[in-house]
Amino acid sequence: MARNHRQPRGTDALFRTKSVEQSIRDTEEPEHRLRKSLTALDLVVYGVGVVIGTGIFVVTGTVAKEYAGPSVALSFVVAAVVCGLAALCYAEFASTVPVAGSAYTFSYASLGELPAWIIGWDLVLELALGAATVAGGWSQYVTQLLDNVGITVPAALTHSGGGFGFDVLAALLVLVLTGVLLLGMKLSARVTSAVVAIKVSVVLIVIVAGLFYVVGDNYTPFIPPEKPVDEGTSGLLTPLSQVLFGISPSHFGVMGIFSAAAVVFFAFIGFDIVATAAEETRRPQRDLPRGIFGSLAICTALYVAVSLVVTGMQKYTELESEAPLGSAFKAVGQPFFAGVISFGAAVGLTSVVMILLLGQTRVFFAMSRDGLLPRAFSQVHPRFGTPYRTTVLLGVGVALIAGFFTVTELTEMVNIGTLFAFVVVALGVVLLRRSRPDLPRAFRAPWVPVLPILSVLASLWLMLNLSVETWLRFTFWMLVGLVLYVVYGRHHSLLGQRGD
Repeated sequence: MARNHRQPRGTDALFRTKSVEQSIRDTEEPEHRLRKSLTALDLVVYGVGVVIGTGIFVVTGTVAKEYAGPSVALSFVVAAVVCGLAALCYAEFASTVPVAGSAYTFSYASLGELPAWIIGWDLVLELALGAATVAGGWSQYVTQLLDNVGITVPAALTHSGGGFGFDVLAALLVLVLTGVLLLGMKLSARVTSAVVAIKVSVVLIVIVAGLFYVVGDNYTPFIPPEKPVDEGTSGLLTPLSQVLFGISPSHFGVMGIFSAAAVVFFAFIGFDIVATAAEETRRPQRDLPRGIFGSLAICTALYVAVSLVVTGMQKYTELESEAPLGSAFKAVGQPFFAGVISFGAAVGLTSVVMILLLGQTRVFFAMSRDGLLPRAFSQVHPRFGTPYRTTVLLGVGVALIAGFFTVTELTEMVNIGTLFAFVVVALGVVLLRRSRPDLPRAFRAPWVPVLPILSVLASLWLMLNLSVETWLRFTFWMLVGLVLYVVYGRHHSLLGQRGD
């Protein structure tokens, strides 16, 4: 390794970029090399596995009742368009830089070290808290299913008692799935395939069965008239766009479609995690774009279909917020399907937790391999070919979070972090096209720079539709990350030590 005779200083050091060639060379180091075992089908399954979760059974009806009515189907289309613009940018980057780390790695190659650190810090924490929260949701479903067969989980072992408790089921799920990830990507892909087959079958059964109970009058009005929100939802809970542009807070109407899109966007989070597995894909230049677009297309079709079914079965004003799809089937005299939905949600959340864990370990691994986090965490297991230290560390951490804490209002926090990553990746595509036009690109996003600019604007618009409180939390989160970079990452960066 070259000595750091030519380290950039000051602002130049903060925005030094890591060449694509160096990123690829780093993947060839024996002790830090991940095993290539994934195919395009595996990537599609991963994408569908993480995107289709409890959101399809809960978010669809909840947002219809509170934000958009039957037009929630349009909200899913809006969110899918935003994701599609980002997907084109992700596909170009992932096929050009087939290295673990997703948006972190892409940022390092185009925007520089400090932006890369910020987005990596953002992704690791977002995915960790997301996994913990989804594990808690899984625990609630399983507790209900056990209660239905006469098995009662003590309140002290859940968060249902209102006082202190440790959610044992949530923590155990995280630890078991951590073990699966530890044993290799191929095993985790097989487990995910089985789980995805079950939950997609449940979703299709629900859609087909629900079609027989759709009533056309329930779609009228398709876009309900605009209504002002209660005064209690103003202040920090007001969307930032309404504060900046003086728009009176309201639900439903045309603005309600966009407000709903900002919320249901959470249901799409995960397709970008496909890019974190770039380094473990056999033919990344061909298979990564297929995995990203395939999973996004399948998930969009399922979300739109479910939202149309649930709002067609029961008037949106009568849907239950906690279990809207189940309540719709009960309302038409079919309680059996409510049990099927609970089973499908419980099974579906299993793969969501595992793939969120996978995504955060790969980002953490990439940052560690670059020296921005301790290098010891980028060691790969000699037998399983997985970053075992990172996997164990983060798995135990997420298990403790899932056990001890009930994370509320996380949906918007995860949304703003993912949208921020979309903005960074879109900007990175433009910058890398200008700085490295010579790079071989197996997939090229069309209409650059117009398309990435549209992606940035669309993502920013959804971000502005999130609450002021969410923006304040996000800003604090980023400031903490900035301090950590200044204290540790900047001084231990391998790129800086090489004098690149």
